[in-house]
Amino acid sequence: MERELFGFEITHGDPSGARCGLLRTPHGVVETPNFIFCATKGTIKGLTMDQMRAAGAQMILSNTYHLHLQPGEEVVESIGGLHRMMDWKGPILTDSGGFQIFSLGHGATACEIKGKRGLMGNQSLIKIEESGALFRSHLDGSHRLLTPEKSIQIQRTLGADIILTLDECTPDHADRRYVELSTQRSHRWEQRSLDEFLKNDDGSQALYGIIQGSTYENLRRESCDFVSNRAFFGQAVGGSLGVNAEQMRQIIALVGQMKNSIRPTHLLGIGTVEAILHGVQCAMDTFDCVHPTRLARHGGALVFRDRGDGKFCLNLKNARFQRDRDPIDENCSCYACSRASRGYIHHLLKAKEQLGGQLLTIHNVAFMCRLMGKIRCAIRGKSFRALLSELLA
Repeated sequence: MERELFGFEITHGDPSGARCGLLRTPHGVVETPNFIFCATKGTIKGLTMDQMRAAGAQMILSNTYHLHLQPGEEVVESIGGLHRMMDWKGPILTDSGGFQIFSLGHGATACEIKGKRGLMGNQSLIKIEESGALFRSHLDGSHRLLTPEKSIQIQRTLGADIILTLDECTPDHADRRYVELSTQRSHRWEQRSLDEFLKNDDGSQALYGIIQGSTYENLRRESCDFVSNRAFFGQAVGGSLGVNAEQMRQIIALVGQMKNSIRPTHLLGIGTVEAILHGVQCAMDTFDCVHPTRLARHGGALVFRDRGDGKFCLNLKNARFQRDRDPIDENCSCYACSRASRGYIHHLLKAKEQLGGQLLTIHNVAFMCRLMGKIRCAIRGKSFRALLSELLA
């Protein structure tokens, strides 16, 4: 579905299946493949939007559920909408709140590989029914009903460029029957989301449908067909992707083959280097995850070469960096690498000074932008497989 202020053009293809494109929105053009940084509550923790722009970020994501609870979508609207409130002049994507149905309902929160979960203390979901999901606010205990229509209304009021339909993200331990029923309910919710969106569509926003189905091939195919046959501008891949990296790769490859190939495709909640590289190979166009910024707040620096602390990561809390005069990455020109040594950042982290996490966040944002730039360059040169070999050797 082509919209006057929105468009998606595939500009380059690679023999591996990877592709480059241009995603046009009212607030600018995003080069794809690209990484969308998570400003969950209307902020990138520790950074200003000027710092995000300087690091090379092109698009950010905010969370419908959390902004609905605080400060409330009407408050955001009253101070100019998300773009003006955050001073972000580029495109914004909002998720629907559907993932919170999963995370709050099942008492679990996502690790980097979807399906690998860690327990949370409190479960806030009261019940999921056909009308929507009834929550207990973790802020004040009030009951809130999130319906497909309400999710679209909240996202319209927030003013994001690209918005998502409401769905349920099932956990990896759900049995096939539950996943089947949940996928069918998600489809009904997506249709209601689309109907609500079209009621007051003024062309300023575009809607993505969400492909569900967990790890079941026939359900993923059914969901791909459902989304493809509806008037969505784009599509997102959601739901559990399995219990390990190999199963995740299989599901992403499967969806990559079955999805609508001319629409922009967003892979929800994926942010490790390895997972992004595989997603790109399967014709995924955009990705989002808290991983780069959360890793920074815990002392982790993303790097291309020195993998002594694990693939693509240095733990600058380690004692070996105490007297290290080198920058995080000598090939990086970000503010942190230009001004601070590994030893200084090690000191800041040990002293629990906020600047340590801030410097690492600047660097990790810049790293992700450099990574996506390398990927786009390789695809344009039809050498993406060579880049895979170089990075994953």
